[in-house]
Amino acid sequence: MTPEAQAAAMEATWPPAASWGLGPWWLRDGAGGGKRVSAATVEGRWTEGDIVAAEAAMAEPLFMIRPQDSALDAALQARGYAVVDPVVIYAAPTDGFAPPPFFATFPHWPPLQIATDLWAEAGVGPARLAIMHRANGPKIAILARSADRAAGVAFVALHGQVAMLHALEVSKPFRRQGTARNILQAAGVWARGHGADTLALAVTQANAGARALYASQGMMGVGQYHYRQK
Repeated sequence: MTPEAQAAAMEATWPPAASWGLGPWWLRDGAGGGKRVSAATVEGRWTEGDIVAAEAAMAEPLFMIRPQDSALDAALQARGYAVVDPVVIYAAPTDGFAPPPFFATFPHWPPLQIATDLWAEAGVGPARLAIMHRANGPKIAILARSADRAAGVAFVALHGQVAMLHALEVSKPFRRQGTARNILQAAGVWARGHGADTLALAVTQANAGARALYASQGMMGVGQYHYRQK
């Protein structure tokens, strides 16, 4: 999956409330939905004056830094911006995912109340739910069950042949019991059934447990980025 495909899939499946161009920048208004939908990215040649213009245009200046943005990374560091939340993008072919156990997951849309309750317990509130509803194209919520209880939830949306998994949350009593693995498998099967050849997701570098799970399911790191924030 190319960096361009990664960026397009992430933007389409987890869209900001608004976005617009300003000189070399692409700016986003996340409406309280978190960093990914609120960060500016640079799309062309820039100057120090362009950084000043971007800062003035954002209530809380936040920049997403990708591997090709090393010069901007250094310039922002010099201006007092710190690195925040380094992220790794994982991906795998959808044909590598086996179906989860029968009745272990329930793909559906729109989200059931129990799914929104699980997200709320994990801090995924109305602003992030609004992002899910904004996403166009095929999409689902995946509710996972364990011991006849609602155990976890995730959101999956499709852009072209790439399915992106977002907001994967497992209730504390059901962690390390296969719930997240079942959700991944269900996501891969659903994505394959809707024509996607790749399942991808983004996870913070610090989340070692989740990264180990993704690697165990054949997912590989295919990209990375971090944020710069004062």
